Amino acid sequence: MITLEQARALIAAGEARAAAIGVPANIAVLDAGVHLKAFVRQDDAVLGSIDISIGKARTAALFRLPSEALWDYAKPGGPSPGLENSNGGLVVFPGGLPLFDREGVLIGAVGVSGGAPSQDLEIAQAAAGALSA
Repeated sequence: MITLEQARALIAAGEARAAAIGVPANIAVLDAGVHLKAFVRQDDAVLGSIDISIGKARTAALFRLPSEALWDYAKPGGPSPGLENSNGGLVVFPGGLPLFDREGVLIGAVGVSGGAPSQDLEIAQAAAGALSA
């Protein structure tokens, strides 16, 4: 289970990275049951990205994989085209990362949206890094 203290640390690390690269972001932290644990919308972050950040985290938690890992399955011609339409809707591009404890047990996920996919992933990676700090 991810604690509120851990979730706040992830948010703070993500906010710091977003500020450093100049990308106002929405950052969502979900628990292992895919319920929202913590969220921040930085000043000037795109409103439409709120749901996307939560969706990326939800996708990562449900499949225990980075959100973009599902693209190869969901894309046209992939083994599961349309997969993104399952589970109430998935977000299959970069910015969602599952979070595991030291024993490898899923404790939640972080999702970021607001910049280019590579920027969202960079912010999510910085946020996730707060778990090992």
